[in-house]
Amino acid sequence: MNPMKIRHSRLTYLQTKNLTNLFVAGSTARTAAELVGVNRNTAINYFAKLRKIIVFGIEQETSVFDGPIEVDESYFGGVRKGKRGRGAAGKVPVFGLLKRNGKVYSQVVENTQQTTLKHIITAKIQPDSIVYSDKYSSYNFLNASGFKHRRVNHSKEFVGKDRNHINGIENFWNQTKRHMRKFNGIKKENFNMFLKECEWRFNYRSPKEQLQTLKKWIKLYYKLVDNDKIN
Repeated sequence: MNPMKIRHSRLTYLQTKNLTNLFVAGSTARTAAELVGVNRNTAINYFAKLRKIIVFGIEQETSVFDGPIEVDESYFGGVRKGKRGRGAAGKVPVFGLLKRNGKVYSQVVENTQQTTLKHIITAKIQPDSIVYSDKYSSYNFLNASGFKHRRVNHSKEFVGKDRNHINGIENFWNQTKRHMRKFNGIKKENFNMFLKECEWRFNYRSPKEQLQTLKKWIKLYYKLVDNDKIN
């Protein structure tokens, strides 16, 4: 089977190959459709399927993090009047954690309250790991939860003593927001797929590695579809 072939698609092999390459390159569906010579909705649907497979692939490979871990939360959405900063009205709250010199994990959350973040952290981070955070009160539980907690106060210092910083996860937020701006708004129900796409791009840095990983996940996805394990 063509490793880039999406089922129930009338696209030719060359169109599939070109659309996949443009997706990896970070092109929008509108631009890809024009370059490949297909209908815009065809490209939109094809890119949506690739994002669905990326979500699937990440779920297959997700594991527990250990070592030095940075945690942080962020808010996504267009510029709006009203409340800014944490809990900004109308924005999508997202939580993330990053293993230094390793991979990132991100998740859309209902809120950034301590109960919400504690559930994710205790499930995703190995006990006794060093966890770096800012001064946000939702991370207070880390001091008594079997983790070695280090905090940085951004109001006083950018990088604290003993490498107390969360520059890595903040860099991921910046890259993600930069990538998402090109889409001029993302529907809330589709946001998680775009977030996971950015996670995939961050974790598999080079276009060659991204393409290889995507091909592997497409093949695995349809293998499980054929075995009636997923829809």
